[in-house]
Amino acid sequence: MDSNSQIEMNESPKKVPDIMRNPSSHNSSIHSIKSKNSSSHSVKEVSFTEPVRYGSRGADSRGLSTSYKEISDEDARLVYVNEPLRSNEKFQFSGNSIRTSKYSILTFLPRNLFEQFRRVAYVYFLVIAVLNQVPQLAVFGRFASILPLAFVLLVTAVKDAYEDHRRHRSDKIENNRLAWVLSNDKFEQKKWKDVCVGEIIKVSGNETLPCDMVLLSTSDPTGVVFVQTTNLDGESNLKTRYAKQETQMKNPEVEKISALIKCEKPNRNIYGFQANMDIDGKRISLGPSNIILRGCELKNTEWAIGVAVYAGRETKAMLNNSGAPSKRSRLEKRMNREIIYLSIFLVTLCTIVSICHGVWIRRHHDELDLMQFYHKKDYSEAGEVENYEYYGWGMEIFFVFLMSVIVFQIMIPISLYISMELVRIGQAYFMINDDRMMDKSTNSRFQCRALNINEDLGQIKYVFSDKTGTLTENKMVFQCASIGGVDYDNGKASTEEGQTGYSIQVDGMVLRPKMMVKVDSELLSLSKRKDTDEGRHVRDFFVALAACNTIVPLTVETSDPAVNLIEYQGESPDEQALVYAAASYGFMLVERTSGYIVIEIQGERQRFNVLGLHEFDSERKRMSVILGCPDETVKVFVKGADSSMFRVINKSLNTNVVRATETHLHSYSSEGLRTLVIGMRELSVSEFEQWQSSYESANTAVMGRASLLRKVANNVEDRLKLLGASGIEDKLQEGVPEAIESLRVAGIKVWVLTGDKQETAISIGYSSKLLTGSMTKIVINNNSKESCKKSLEDALQLCKKLTTRAGISQLALIIDGTSLVYILETELEEQLFKLACNCTVVLCCRVAPLQKAGIVALIKNRTEDMTLAIGDGANDVSMIQKADVGIGISGQEGRQAVMASDFAMGQFRFLVELLLVHGHWNYQRMSYMILYNFYRNALLVLVLFWYVLFTAFTLTTAITDWSSVLYSVIYTSLPTIIVGILDKDLSRNTLIKYPQLYVTGQREESYNSKLFWVMIFDTLWQSIAAFFVPLLAYWESDVDGSSLGDVWILTVVILVNLHLAMDITRWYSITHAAVWGSIVATFVCVMIIDALPILPGYWAFFNIANTRLFWVCLLGIIVGALIPHFVVKVFVQFCKPNDIQIAREAEKFQDSRASQLQGAQIEMNTVFDH
Repeated sequence: MDSNSQIEMNESPKKVPDIMRNPSSHNSSIHSIKSKNSSSHSVKEVSFTEPVRYGSRGADSRGLSTSYKEISDEDARLVYVNEPLRSNEKFQFSGNSIRTSKYSILTFLPRNLFEQFRRVAYVYFLVIAVLNQVPQLAVFGRFASILPLAFVLLVTAVKDAYEDHRRHRSDKIENNRLAWVLSNDKFEQKKWKDVCVGEIIKVSGNETLPCDMVLLSTSDPTGVVFVQTTNLDGESNLKTRYAKQETQMKNPEVEKISALIKCEKPNRNIYGFQANMDIDGKRISLGPSNIILRGCELKNTEWAIGVAVYAGRETKAMLNNSGAPSKRSRLEKRMNREIIYLSIFLVTLCTIVSICHGVWIRRHHDELDLMQFYHKKDYSEAGEVENYEYYGWGMEIFFVFLMSVIVFQIMIPISLYISMELVRIGQAYFMINDDRMMDKSTNSRFQCRALNINEDLGQIKYVFSDKTGTLTENKMVFQCASIGGVDYDNGKASTEEGQTGYSIQVDGMVLRPKMMVKVDSELLSLSKRKDTDEGRHVRDFFVALAACNTIVPLTVETSDPAVNLIEYQGESPDEQALVYAAASYGFMLVERTSGYIVIEIQGERQRFNVLGLHEFDSERKRMSVILGCPDETVKVFVKGADSSMFRVINKSLNTNVVRATETHLHSYSSEGLRTLVIGMRELSVSEFEQWQSSYESANTAVMGRASLLRKVANNVEDRLKLLGASGIEDKLQEGVPEAIESLRVAGIKVWVLTGDKQETAISIGYSSKLLTGSMTKIVINNNSKESCKKSLEDALQLCKKLTTRAGISQLALIIDGTSLVYILETELEEQLFKLACNCTVVLCCRVAPLQKAGIVALIKNRTEDMTLAIGDGANDVSMIQKADVGIGISGQEGRQAVMASDFAMGQFRFLVELLLVHGHWNYQRMSYMILYNFYRNALLVLVLFWYVLFTAFTLTTAITDWSSVLYSVIYTSLPTIIVGILDKDLSRNTLIKYPQLYVTGQREESYNSKLFWVMIFDTLWQSIAAFFVPLLAYWESDVDGSSLGDVWILTVVILVNLHLAMDITRWYSITHAAVWGSIVATFVCVMIIDALPILPGYWAFFNIANTRLFWVCLLGIIVGALIPHFVVKVFVQFCKPNDIQIAREAEKFQDSRASQLQGAQIEMNTVFDH
């Protein structure tokens, strides 16, 4: 995720407190400075009668804006503290019992069947089975006709039941965990599922929260508590939450807390919360910093007490538990087209049979009275003659049509659906266990969250990628700074200082930052000069870096008992980098509470009272902190994106410094660094009091609180003195340039959608090989619709001119978010689409999350090309969900993108393995498997059809009912599943070495209408050979229909398995067992069926197999049926080979035969090397 996509540079939204104490006091004044000694260090302190207050939360850009809407009475939830019965008097609140399972014992059968029959094909087979139960239409045995559908339903039901049983077991464990709940003025243990809204709960250190609760008090006197939200959003950094001072000093075991909380109704926004609390006759505001959510863990805090406001399924964690997304692959959608063709073919066959049957009845009308099959007249009753099993010419045609549908039903392959599910599970297993896609730095494997779109990975044409955290590591390193108009970069950094780092002595212990930053010796020397204006300017800059943040310093022990490390925990990697940089220059943040921070400044420990903090919001694009400084002054320190900061900088103070800083910022951006501007202003007593009063009024407002707080922040963040700017490097991930180059060679267009500045994005584009020197860049930066229209028209004209020239260079489009505001969802979209299609690369800068989704929709809605979006953070979610395939990077910004994705992985470079290798394999396998299933079912149907033509169109079958049922279940199902999971048309090395082989999936070379109709004609020929060779061979013999039926079923099974064997590229032991084992299993099953006296065709196989003609027939059919397939296959491979066949030949005939043999042996032995 681009942290800076929210504030243009690098700021992620922060959650900080908006605590108020003693709001009645408005006339605060600055008191005298007090000094005290602590640990042999001089600590200067300035006190104010008005205590700490935090404000201006604004609209959190990381989450939904729901929590910042004003709460009306209809949308409010009233929670009476420590009065659960009164809170739930109308029983409108959910209990704390959770249920992630889908079924119960009573609902499993109806609900599971309902979900399965949402597939239209299942309804089709159910209708067929029901029709077969009608006596007039019965063709197969009633039980045998139900078995295939019942088997598929049973397998799916068992799988669903097992998965749901695991969920039930997990729910039971979760619901029976114990929590400490206040009851009768003392805390007693209670099961989680019994916790109610309104109850007061006590949570100890390292325990998990049972529900969403508003903090009342903590073990820290200032009311601060640290929580880890890994279980909620995947972020491992500690977050700070705060209890209000009005409740912090109350002990619920000693005194009764009487309060009413009016909060918003349950919603999914985990980053927002808005409420008011009425206590002791006062109304205080509550925000996201005052609530801790279910699933969070308490860290570095002895205990915390809170009141439950949301429980069970109404907690934010459960509301966000939506599971993996559900999508259908493009191949499966294309398959529906061929199923329609097969349905038309099926209806055609049934119509032919029924019409021919009608004609036959008309011709033999006079013979029907006594004909054995029809027996039109019933003479069983003496003296009475009635029609018997005959319903007239029209009804007989109708019945024959329905009976034909029943007999030919397997033309629509029911087994294909379950085979596809099993194959996808197998493919997912190998993708998950591929060590080449395992991120060893985090020990995280590839995740497959959507099993039904594996094959889509082989047809991707467009990749839309985030930059920060996706192409880059999102591990920030402070590189340079512009302070007072002077550029200090690491070109002059001291290696010695960088190696030793800054450290301090505390109680005999050495304390140093966990991460060392190289320092500039000249800048370090300046920072130690207190008596010069230049030195004071530098010191203010580093104080701003150390103080203007929400970083929490933690002490970490080392193997050396005399040395401890300070680790800075925070939600933004940028803030961490800045604080580590300040510490390396001797401005070490050593302590943070809700009311003050302590900074070790060049060996002198100083305390700064935090009088207010306005956190980042997407409109202001900056944050600020108001500090009571040791020199008895009040200062506001502000940092933010340059576009936002230069609007509030007082440029009249020093024009030269401003110009120099702007020049340095441009230089930093061109080098791919993330930039941030720092400013400050000293507040007079009157200005501070005005801010304090305005903040109180805004924070207690019933309506428009968010906008009022934003206005207060804008007023104080004005007329700032420019301190300087920082440059932070976010290094490219390993293998990104090579990955982008491979994707480009593979015919995949890579578009980067980032919130960074244009210069930064372009620099990263060059370093990642997304942009090259030979490309012609088209840049569109406009501020009106008219100028955007003109720019697009000029760019399209340029494209036309360039395309008429020989040796045209590739085009790269660079466009910013402001221009997209006037283009997307307007008539200009079509022009942008035409321009983008002519470009090799598109780079969108400073785009908002919804604009990212709009760019994806631009391509998805206008082309048939497959799109893939990849990102790592919350602002990438809309883009990931919009694309055909969404991939989340499990990186530094949490798991929001992962939770919304179809697949998840640790590094961008794994995209090459995923698409070029697994995507290619999955597409080739699934394409072949679908066509093969059509072929094997159509072959049997056509054999049955030919037989009907020779039996007066009566729909009798020579093949036994059980053989018809087992054909798709045992005889031919396993080989296609094994091949669909394991077969590899090309080795991994070849696919990586020649990325252009990936275009076969984009061109749909393995599954298209041409291949479908070729398969149909091949099937038609094989069915003719399979049926008519035995028919002619036994024409004059006395062999019965059951014996011929055995010949035909065995012939069909052998043909389809040999056909499959001819197309298999890589043979493994399990493949041999499946293919040849299926043929053997068919012989065994036929012998068993014919050995049972209760079934028709008793001993038929043994009679016919005892003759030489039987075996000659089998051999003749195999040769005659498969020769055309073999000839065409050889002709195409040698005369018109495609890229895959050429590459396969290259694999076989390598320069060194020894290496070829060795490679072949390795390939055979690494079945599970997927």
